Amino acid sequence: MIYKGEKLKKISFPLGGIGTGSVGIAGNGELIDWEIFNRPNKNSKNGFTHFAVKAKRGDKTVAKVLQGDVVGDLIGPTINGNFAGFGFGPLQTTMAGFPHFKNVVFKGEFPIAELRFSDEAFFGKIKLVAFNPFIPHDDYHSSLPAAFFRAEVENDTEEAVEYTLAFSAGNPSEKSRNAAFSQKGAKGVFLGTETDKNDVNYSDLTIATDCENCFITENWFRGGWSDPQTVYWRNFRENERQPERKYADAGAYDHASVFAAVSLPPKSKKIVRFILAWNAPNNYNYWSPVKDERGKDVAWKNYYATCFEDSRATAAYCLKHFDKLYRKTVQFKNALFSSSLPKEVLDAVSANISILKSPTVLRLTDGTFYGWEGVMEKQGSCEGTCQHVWNYAYALPYLFPALERSVRETVYRYNLFESGETAFRTVLPLGRKREGKFRACVDGQMGEVIKSYREWKICGDDAWLKSNWQSIKRMLEYAWSADNNDRWDENGDGVLDGRQHHTLDMELFGANSWLQGFYLLALDCGSEMAEALGDADAAARYAEKYAYGRKWMNENLFNGRYFVQKIDIKDKLVLQRFGAENYWNEEAGEIKYQYADGCEIDQMLADWHASILGVGGVFDKDKKQTALKSLYRNNFKPSMREVENMWRLFTVNDESGAIICDYPDGVYKPVIPLPYCEETMAGFEYALAGLMIAEGLKQEGETLVKAIRARYDGAKRNPWNEMECGSNYARSMASFALLPIYSGFICDMPKNRIGFVPIEENGRFLWSAGAAWGTVCIDKTEILFDIKGGEIAISSFVFPQNRTARSAFVDGNAVSFTQEENAIYFNQRILRKNLKIKF
Repeated sequence: MIYKGEKLKKISFPLGGIGTGSVGIAGNGELIDWEIFNRPNKNSKNGFTHFAVKAKRGDKTVAKVLQGDVVGDLIGPTINGNFAGFGFGPLQTTMAGFPHFKNVVFKGEFPIAELRFSDEAFFGKIKLVAFNPFIPHDDYHSSLPAAFFRAEVENDTEEAVEYTLAFSAGNPSEKSRNAAFSQKGAKGVFLGTETDKNDVNYSDLTIATDCENCFITENWFRGGWSDPQTVYWRNFRENERQPERKYADAGAYDHASVFAAVSLPPKSKKIVRFILAWNAPNNYNYWSPVKDERGKDVAWKNYYATCFEDSRATAAYCLKHFDKLYRKTVQFKNALFSSSLPKEVLDAVSANISILKSPTVLRLTDGTFYGWEGVMEKQGSCEGTCQHVWNYAYALPYLFPALERSVRETVYRYNLFESGETAFRTVLPLGRKREGKFRACVDGQMGEVIKSYREWKICGDDAWLKSNWQSIKRMLEYAWSADNNDRWDENGDGVLDGRQHHTLDMELFGANSWLQGFYLLALDCGSEMAEALGDADAAARYAEKYAYGRKWMNENLFNGRYFVQKIDIKDKLVLQRFGAENYWNEEAGEIKYQYADGCEIDQMLADWHASILGVGGVFDKDKKQTALKSLYRNNFKPSMREVENMWRLFTVNDESGAIICDYPDGVYKPVIPLPYCEETMAGFEYALAGLMIAEGLKQEGETLVKAIRARYDGAKRNPWNEMECGSNYARSMASFALLPIYSGFICDMPKNRIGFVPIEENGRFLWSAGAAWGTVCIDKTEILFDIKGGEIAISSFVFPQNRTARSAFVDGNAVSFTQEENAIYFNQRILRKNLKIKF
């Protein structure tokens, strides 16, 4: 996507590794949102950190900050400060007072941002590429605590030009000590501190380059007012080399600069590499503190801190491997963006994988993945890789399946109790005693069973499934356990009619298709897992409950237009059975927070999961079609102008979106209905759109995806920050599931089976499964299944209907095969390059 002009205003493109925090690059080139100190930090700056460039041609010199016009409020931000902020104009640290470029074009194709700077007053053009490695299945290199910058300087004039690029950064410590270094080809400045390395507030930064003609300013001039930046800029503009400037004593927030000089003849280019690396090694629970016997915070090491001693070591490693990591990241980006997806769908798929590189994500000491739901301005929002939110997030299980399995393993070990009940949030540090009461969440816990099935299908590791099977069984069977105080399925018949906590933060009472669907899909997945492991009794028991529950739901919860909740909200006895009288609205004489006869967005969410996982759906197809059409007609609002929304405002004015629950004409709306009733939450919307597309309502689904992305156009909101309960919200990774839906991806690694039955029959798509990833290209004459990374063992391949395979080649070698319907079968082969099938 290309952004310029007004559409640069809200951009913050995250640069960082999985679980390392990130720095944002703004639409105009500013470095903002410094969220690298183990917590969110929206709208932050790190002093005068910036890039600048100087061009000297003959006796004329032009120096500019590598930024465009300021994109913030010209009155000044509200920062609750004195002598700065609102009423004082933009902050000085925006660099808006420095000479800068007139024209900026921002090309954002996550994980790579490309900014092009031009100005008629400047001798040449500059392209700045910014990224952090994103390589499927390689979670080590995708978790480096660094931002990579690749500056391309182009002399498009008719004369030779001397260029100097400057990368300057502020030391965030009030006890700062900057030190120049040269290590393994990297030259730069280590921005250290006198703070104890074991302190939870310890951090260090490094700026570095591997340019041969490099020189360093270890410290900017120390002084008051605007002395440091004044002296720095004058030196940069007027002098060929800058003073090294060392100070014996510690400073406070000292800046440093790294300079790279290149000489370019006419009509030539040169690339200069820079790294910003960080190290905040000691993480701790700041939101619900745990103290040791000395009263100190119990801390743990971030995963990256077990890999690198400090940011200097990280920077040296990144520069040494820069070209390889860039090449592999470009390879992934190109594979993703070559996918045969509508423009807005591709935008949604790609933009939201950025959440994995945002402060929403942590990696614990052993590399275990942990996520917030999203983040607030200065702290995480809703802890614990929340089951029912991360249910929707499909990027991680496909792209980094080992990390997704670490989430399952954390649940089995720390969140599952003897009764089979699970806590839907993981608390930190791992193993700490839980405080207060909680209740299990139906969609979260049943989702945990479904996700266990998914991880097994993606990795193909029967031993992994077997080692966790008893935990999975306990989770599933808790639904009808005598220990379940909420009595989800009290009589064990396969129908949920108890007290059911869910992702909208309250409980439903009585049968409803939304949570019943989850239960049925979990039973179906559980039956298949049990059968694969030889647990025949469990397989039969789950299948029996599934068959009865599915029949009952389709016969009793469909009102002729859509699926509903079966409850008499006027009956207080429903609540007394569970001691839930706090749900009673005495004034209205009805139960609060139910959707009853409303048209609820997730009423068939189970079949969205089923369509991705290749499992038969739990809803009758004709009823599902009718309900999807009703959802589009009722819940999708072309304009929000007349919608009464008492909740959070993610869609306003004439923007479009699908609301959580609608009550069509003639349907009674409870006085206090389902929480968040009229909100538009992107994760829910993507799931609905995906199910629509999977079921043939392609135009309707694409209209919904287009509406979401129109809200995040760069002018109104940040394209790489979809919001719900805070920024960088995990549920929005539901958009990634659009890719396997469009490609018709079939992934059954326990059977070494892969395949594609695309929505449009033909096309090109990114895929990822097992321990490999690549692309597939399907047309009427052949299929090319290409491996870009890793290797994969398969023995069968599925393709679109009505095609006859005439030949097959594995890594260039012909193989014999048999065909049954739309699949070929052959002796298991390990693919390292490709599989080609000719029709």
